[in-house]
Amino acid sequence: MTWGTELWDQFENLDKHTQWGIDFLERYAKFVKERLEIEQTYAKQLRNLVKKYCPKRSKDDEPRFSSCMSFYSILNELNDYAGQREVVAEEMGHNVYGELMRYSQDLKSERKHHLQEGRKAQQYLDQCWKHMDNSKKKFERECKEAEKSQISYDRLDNDINATKSEVEKAKYQLYLRTHSADESKNEYAAQLQNFNGEQWKHFNVAIPQIFKNLQDMDERRTVKLGETYRSFAEVERRVVPIISKCLEGMVTAAKAVDQRKDSAIVVESFKSGFEPPGDFPFEDYSQNLSRTGSDNTISTPKNEGVVKPDPKHSISKVAKNKLWLFGKKPKSPLAPSLEDFSHLPPEQRRKRLQARIDELSKELQKEVDQRDALNKMKDVYEKNPQMGDPQSLQPKISETMCNMEKLRSEIHKNESWLSEVEGKVSTRGDRRPSADVNHHTPHGRESPEGSYTDDPSQEHRSPPHQPDPRQAHQPDPRQAHQPDEFDDEFDNDDPLPVLGHCKALYSFDGQNEGTLLMKEDDVLYIIEEDKGDGWTRARKQSGEEGYVPTSYVEIAMEKNSKGS
Repeated sequence: MTWGTELWDQFENLDKHTQWGIDFLERYAKFVKERLEIEQTYAKQLRNLVKKYCPKRSKDDEPRFSSCMSFYSILNELNDYAGQREVVAEEMGHNVYGELMRYSQDLKSERKHHLQEGRKAQQYLDQCWKHMDNSKKKFERECKEAEKSQISYDRLDNDINATKSEVEKAKYQLYLRTHSADESKNEYAAQLQNFNGEQWKHFNVAIPQIFKNLQDMDERRTVKLGETYRSFAEVERRVVPIISKCLEGMVTAAKAVDQRKDSAIVVESFKSGFEPPGDFPFEDYSQNLSRTGSDNTISTPKNEGVVKPDPKHSISKVAKNKLWLFGKKPKSPLAPSLEDFSHLPPEQRRKRLQARIDELSKELQKEVDQRDALNKMKDVYEKNPQMGDPQSLQPKISETMCNMEKLRSEIHKNESWLSEVEGKVSTRGDRRPSADVNHHTPHGRESPEGSYTDDPSQEHRSPPHQPDPRQAHQPDPRQAHQPDEFDDEFDNDDPLPVLGHCKALYSFDGQNEGTLLMKEDDVLYIIEEDKGDGWTRARKQSGEEGYVPTSYVEIAMEKNSKGS
């Protein structure tokens, strides 16, 4: 069924219907817009909710309980879920609402064009009808005038008293009126034929085509609505798999809650490492009291069942201070956080020390990698001088090596405290490899200046001209310190901080006890300055320490150590 044939006379109703169709489409577009605004608001509120309950502290300070971790996982999944709601809103706005509004504008323009064509066709038909009607009225008037002239002529022609001139005049007048009526008749017939033709074209060609265009437009509008209905649902369907994964993640997080693991974490977090206090012995202070026979009290025989006060087990202040394990811990308003964490219980102190050692080891590894990179760059510059000056890298290499030594010193110090907590007695040599565990430099491949080379023949470089050590002033180490004095200073486990670095100008055999063997161009770390006796205390990269003649080395002190 087509509108052109079935509704040929319903132009006004079709005008109203097509306007209603566009209004309905825009109403649906408004519905989609409000829906996507709801989605945007919902997603924003979900994100704000997640942000509100997300941990604001660092990860190290956050509890490691499985219930907390599961809750944070649920928050992450909820945040992803909110992101999918934003995707729904975005696609609804672009694929549905935006498309509907653009299509609505196109429909309005097309409808306006078709209606204008229909009105023009109707106006043209009305104009043809007016021409035909005017010619019809004219023909009617001319016929009436001709009839009057015919009656007047017949009357005069039958009147015997009428003169011949009067009769001739009436006859001529009848002729004119009759001729005019014939012309009006012909004009009327032509206009009528033209109008009938235009009317047939109007109702059989023009109007059916216009109404067909309006029908096609309305049907396309209906199809577009169906497509947007489907797009509206497809937007939701596309995010369903991801939303399902978010929900599955929440279920998985819920299954990950482990009460035994949480209990173990509580023990690990708060375990002090102290042993429960033993029984306190009875301290008998009545031994020095004299007893008489008349006393009804049962006297305690001497040396039988009498527990003498044992100073080792007496209630001391230390024991009293440990009673907080079973009661309320006394408040210490000014409890400082010591560097060795000695203010913490043994178990907590061990964990904190181990964590610090791990952190320092990572920093040390970074410095080692930087040193190796600088040494390789230095070797490249030495082989290709046009690329850069090798000596320009030496200050940075020295600074990096000093930082490495400081980090090794810190690691060694913390390992000493850790060994103390764990009850281990380890020497400096036993602990030194643990600080160097991340070193990857092959043995014997590091040059005296700390540079790395792939050519074994270039491991030891000597300057073109080597001064004679005998011509230099060499203090006698025996005049400065006795060997046992050196050993006493080295007995301390805590390494001395690095004050600077020095480069050996000459070789030194270091045969006396407390002295340090060095070769020419060796780079050493200064840990104690010359006190006026001609000796400087230094440390090798391997950790070996000792005294070297001050005149045998070229010293470069750190800026922050010169003023100390």
